[in-house]
Amino acid sequence: MTTRWPDRLPAHDRFDYRPITRRPDHVWPNGARLAVYLGFNIEHFAFGDGLGACIGPASPQPDVLNHGWREYGNRVGAWRCLELFDALGLPTGALINTALYDHCPELVRAFVARGDELIGHGHSNAERQGVLDEDHERALLVRCRERIQRESGQTPAGWLSPWISETSVTPDLLAETGYGYTLNWCHDDQPVRMRTRGGGALWSVPYPQELNDIPMIVGRLMDAKDFTAMVIDNFDEMLDQSRTQPLVMGLALHPYIVGQPYRLRHLRTALGHLARARDRGDVWFTTPGAIASHMDALARERPADFG
Repeated sequence: MTTRWPDRLPAHDRFDYRPITRRPDHVWPNGARLAVYLGFNIEHFAFGDGLGACIGPASPQPDVLNHGWREYGNRVGAWRCLELFDALGLPTGALINTALYDHCPELVRAFVARGDELIGHGHSNAERQGVLDEDHERALLVRCRERIQRESGQTPAGWLSPWISETSVTPDLLAETGYGYTLNWCHDDQPVRMRTRGGGALWSVPYPQELNDIPMIVGRLMDAKDFTAMVIDNFDEMLDQSRTQPLVMGLALHPYIVGQPYRLRHLRTALGHLARARDRGDVWFTTPGAIASHMDALARERPADFG
């Protein structure tokens, strides 16, 4: 009996392997070596159907326990997080389901009023993008982009698929429908230029699946104080690593998780640590869109390195 793939394994061919120790050097716009951003996921879920994170075992629909727990984020948690972000002067990349415009538009307006970046995150996290055929996936990308532009006056440059779910042509469709970067891939600590079938530019900006409250707190049952220690340790280590090469650290948060009062108390400690480093000029505290824009500029200036 032979192995399934005796020679070359199937590959995506979106980018080549290149170890992080062999990369072109650069600095971020303020001269810092570490770029830091908050990816704040604001989501809405169908009642009585579909997917969603669970605080307890899923019940027959309507599952009011788990739906109500997630809805706490939009009614309470997100607003408490906003107060914390304002107190520390921290920008966010707000990853939004367009269903929020039907359910709680004032929440989206609050992020727009702060000058935060809006990032496409599907219509609802009650469904996965990866089950769509190409025409329906393209329609989803266009519909979300146009609605954010129409409702908020901001055309989203970036995309994070609900549940990080892709088809084999998602990067191609993103480039073809006007998006400049994706957050779906968690394979690197630097932005990576992706190949697309039409040659359109698409950056993969690092989005964390470890430094992320869903897999850590919900999936691995990590306590809030330990999550906070992990954020600080990750930051301190990456700050040390960035002395030799520019890096990106994202922190992925969901308001129905970190917006719970006892977790927010610990998150305040972690974000305060990051804000003090920003105040010292040690990091560039920014948004994913600004990171992608900087990479676009580098690609124009140094095409041999970043084009």
